[in-house]
Amino acid sequence: MIKIRVPATSANLGPGFDCLGLALNIWNEVSFEPAEKLSYHVTGEGAEKLNKGTKNLLTKAFTLLHEVCGREMRGASIQAKNEILISSGLGSSAAAIVSGLFGANEMLGKPLNEVELLKLATEMEGHPDNVAPALLGGLVISVVSDDEIITRRYEIPEFTIVIVKPDVEWLTKTARAVLPKSVSRADSIYNIGRTTLVVDALRNGDLDLLQKVMDDRIHQPYRLKHISGGMTAYKIAKQFGAAALSGAGPSIIAFVPPENAEQAKAEIQSVFEKLGIESRGIITKPGSAGVHCL
Repeated sequence: MIKIRVPATSANLGPGFDCLGLALNIWNEVSFEPAEKLSYHVTGEGAEKLNKGTKNLLTKAFTLLHEVCGREMRGASIQAKNEILISSGLGSSAAAIVSGLFGANEMLGKPLNEVELLKLATEMEGHPDNVAPALLGGLVISVVSDDEIITRRYEIPEFTIVIVKPDVEWLTKTARAVLPKSVSRADSIYNIGRTTLVVDALRNGDLDLLQKVMDDRIHQPYRLKHISGGMTAYKIAKQFGAAALSGAGPSIIAFVPPENAEQAKAEIQSVFEKLGIESRGIITKPGSAGVHCL
């Protein structure tokens, strides 16, 4: 039996639209054991939705790797214990894809290397911003260039991170649909400079700088106004530290001084509570490790 862990991830991080991603200290654990047929069972987050059958992103990735390697799929018993909130902007789909590919690769004796796994994961996900930190850990910058995915990975200090996910329906296709088809030169320049400084601030543990440069003009303004309570929650989060939508949302992520974490979580959640919207709050740290065997 092979047992692995894969981290949650937060992409974009304000201005780094579709190119920045950070692994978080929130984990799914998945075990793979040879069996006569393919079976899949989840406990924890998403269990009710994911236990309706064996066709899901994880099993599709598991099957795909066998096909790519030209190896027969003989079946497996896959058991998952999920901590990553689904439909949250915390990379649950990236975690599922990376888990399936990595688990199959381990069972087959590692026929593919890390670069090949990243390419396959990106093809499944559509972009590398979440799958890259799920695979590599840490802070990852990733871009697609022709048939190559160029990445740079960095260790970052132990920031304290508050995440609040409102219980609202927010589909990925909706999050993409509300974006403009083009952006101005001014907004592009605004984001480019800030993305560079976000990376510098994260690498150096500079919360003051991070708070100044985590603003965005390409995706957040358009998405926040479509998430009930989103803009107000974001503004409250900014009072405590550096805040952003996590990925495409609807979760708000905030980097805060550790002594303010509980208050920040409570006040962000209170915005949704006043609107009659339930929410989940998490206090965590960045994750230095990507997917790995236990």
